Amino acid sequence: MSEPDQEIRDLYRSLSSPQAPFPTEVEPVLDPLPGIRAVVFDVYGTLICSGVGDISLSEEGSRDGIIRELIAAQGLTVRMDGDLSVAFNDAIRRDHADAKTRGTQYPEVDIVEIWRSLFAEFIEGKIDDQQLRQFACEFECRVNPVWPYPGLRETLDILRSSDTPLGIVSNAQFYSPLMIEAFLNATLSELGFDEQLLVWSFEHRLGKPSVELYREQARRLETFHNLQPSECVYVGNDMLKDIWAASQVGIKTVLFAGDERSLRMRETDPRCKDLQPDRIITSLDQLPDLLDQSD
Repeated sequence: MSEPDQEIRDLYRSLSSPQAPFPTEVEPVLDPLPGIRAVVFDVYGTLICSGVGDISLSEEGSRDGIIRELIAAQGLTVRMDGDLSVAFNDAIRRDHADAKTRGTQYPEVDIVEIWRSLFAEFIEGKIDDQQLRQFACEFECRVNPVWPYPGLRETLDILRSSDTPLGIVSNAQFYSPLMIEAFLNATLSELGFDEQLLVWSFEHRLGKPSVELYREQARRLETFHNLQPSECVYVGNDMLKDIWAASQVGIKTVLFAGDERSLRMRETDPRCKDLQPDRIITSLDQLPDLLDQSD
């Protein structure tokens, strides 16, 4: 483990505290799902309980006070009287708009680049790359408290022990994999995740529900494991970003409906109107039992 990455893991451990999911009224559908040879997960709202139900790039409320406090802790000076959180959101919107003009329907930002642009424009003083990474991580921890869902480690251990390839397709930033490792005190590889099956939105500059992320996952499943999409199941909490998008490439789907904060049914979206996941779970420990590992 590199020292800069370890510093980010340590930040998550020091800035996070336990959270419990808010139960939903959704009934699980736990009939066996045969023929599954790989499992791919969403992260926020599926593996990790999130205070905002997703990775925090939303524009709800002003975070100016938090940003100014974190800047002051770095010994830096702000050259702006207005709301820094507005400037932050504007920078994200500009990045999205630029990407859309280049034909990207669902763009994703690199959050470190966003913060670097804001510091260059509004902050007096120098900050190095690792300080900027720590700043971005601490801001995320402050505005979006996170904690593993109950049964996460046990579920991953069961799947890993059955030699099931594990992957991820997630809206994420650089700190997202380090967050998981911090909470479970193990590398993603040690937890059973195949490095070849990790598809992070910020690395592709594409966000869900871009089907391209799932096509990329399907390509990797075939290339590295000789698996077809129908032999993989994707587990996520969002009917559009997770269930609809994965189903477009033929991947089977399991809706995680275990937390009211993160569950997104998307009932008004025409793509989800008549859509049903293959199965529904309300806790992670239900997942291994519905997967037929006998073939």
